[in-house]
Amino acid sequence: MPFPLLNDPIGGLVRMASGQSLLLDSGRFGPTAALEIVDGIGRLSCSCDQGEAMTIAFLQAGDQWQCQRACVQAVCLEALTPLVLRPLTPHGATVGSDPVQDWTLQLLRIRHLPKAEQRLHALLGLLVFRLGRRCGAWCDLPFRLSHGRLAELIGTTRVTTTRLMSQFRLAQLLEVPRQGAWMRLAPALVDSAPLLAP
Repeated sequence: MPFPLLNDPIGGLVRMASGQSLLLDSGRFGPTAALEIVDGIGRLSCSCDQGEAMTIAFLQAGDQWQCQRACVQAVCLEALTPLVLRPLTPHGATVGSDPVQDWTLQLLRIRHLPKAEQRLHALLGLLVFRLGRRCGAWCDLPFRLSHGRLAELIGTTRVTTTRLMSQFRLAQLLEVPRQGAWMRLAPALVDSAPLLAP
């Protein structure tokens, strides 16, 4: 599947459907020095020599990514929800907190928890805390991640992740509707997550 090129946005904005990916290749970047997420949620990953791409951050509306700071040749942005982004020139980017650095640090902290259940619990809590919203008796995450992707994020196998997700479902702490591209978590699960910032 060919990736869309960032150098040819329509009307200054790039729109991506859920599931679509954009290759942010430093060799084809041209004058673009940064990008800003206007709407939606995306997953930023980098290539790994060992196979599957490694997740380095999740970006949402208002986040900017400084492309020159990337330490790898190619980075990919996957739309987890419909995504709108704006390429920025070097002068258009604002100096401030770096969401990619912040996410990378949080994901690294999760990977250092000793048990897979703790890591999954911490990851789900972080995703809802940063990207979700409270809706009545539940906390909704507006996208769903595959068990394979969750396993990659917490450093375990897909089989272990599936078993742990089933345990959360049986305890009525998690719902993943068959129809729809979202997840629902009980506030008790989110509030008790390890490493969750207050």
